[in-house]
Amino acid sequence: MRILNILLIALAAVLLSSCASMTSGRSVKQTGSIVDYLYPDAKDAPAMTPTVTRLRPPVRVGIAFVPGGGWGNGLPETARMKLLERVRDSFSKHPYIGKIEIIPTQYMRAKGGFTNLEQVARMFDVEVVALLSYDQVQFNDSNALSMLYWTIIGAYVVHGDQYDVQTMLDASVFDVQSHKLLFRAPGTSQVKGSASMAGFSEKARAAQTEGYNAAVDQLIPNLQTELDNFRERIKHDANYQVENKQGYKGGGAMDWASLALVALLAGLAWRLRRRG
Repeated sequence: MRILNILLIALAAVLLSSCASMTSGRSVKQTGSIVDYLYPDAKDAPAMTPTVTRLRPPVRVGIAFVPGGGWGNGLPETARMKLLERVRDSFSKHPYIGKIEIIPTQYMRAKGGFTNLEQVARMFDVEVVALLSYDQVQFNDSNALSMLYWTIIGAYVVHGDQYDVQTMLDASVFDVQSHKLLFRAPGTSQVKGSASMAGFSEKARAAQTEGYNAAVDQLIPNLQTELDNFRERIKHDANYQVENKQGYKGGGAMDWASLALVALLAGLAWRLRRRG
C-alpha cells in the first residue's frame, strides 16, 4: 500500500508538471496599430508637407477603433461601442465641438490608410477623427493553485492558473483633410487575477474587458489635458487657422471673459449717463 501511494504521488507530480508546462508562458495578444492602419506600406517615416490646417468650430468629430489583429477572441463590438461612448462623452462637454459620431469597426478597413479614413469621414460627415489604437497582452501561467488532493479513489490534481492582463490604449486625433496629427493621449492598465481551470476562460475574458475599461479611465483625463493644451497651442501657431462656422459665436473661458468685460463696460456707461 505504501508503494502504491508513492507511485500515485509520483504520477500526480508528473501530471502536475505536464499541466504547468502546457499553460506556462502562454499568452493572448490583441493589437490595433495606428501605423499599420494609416501607413501600411511605409518603410520609412512619412514626410509631412508643410501646410496650414484649417479648423472650423464647432468641429464635427468621429471616433473609432483602428482595425486590429492578434490571436485572441478580441473585444466584442458591443464592448467597443461602450468604450467609444465614454470617449465621446468626454469630447461632448466642449462647445467648440459639434456632433460626435461613433464609427463601427466594420467601416474601418485593415491597412486602409488615409483613403479609407477619408471615405469614412465623408460617410459620417466628420472633419476630425479620433482613432483608438490598442495593444493588450494576457499572460497565462500555472501557479501554486495547482494542488494535490487525496480522495477515496486516490490522488486528484486540481489545477489552477493565474493571469496578468496588460493593456495600452492611445487616442490619436487627426484632421482628415490635411492628414495632420493634432494631438494624442495614452491610457494604460494592468489587471491581475487567478481562477480555477473550470472558470479560467470566463474570468480571463472579464479581465480583458476590465483592462480596457481601466485604460479608458486613465485615457480620458489625459485626453482632456491634451485637448486644452492643443487649444492654447493653436492660438500662437501659424500652421493652424481657425475660422468659425456660420452661426457659431465661440465658447469657452475666453468668451466668458469677453462677456464679463462687456457687462462691466455697459455698467460703467450707465453710471456715467446717470451722473450726466
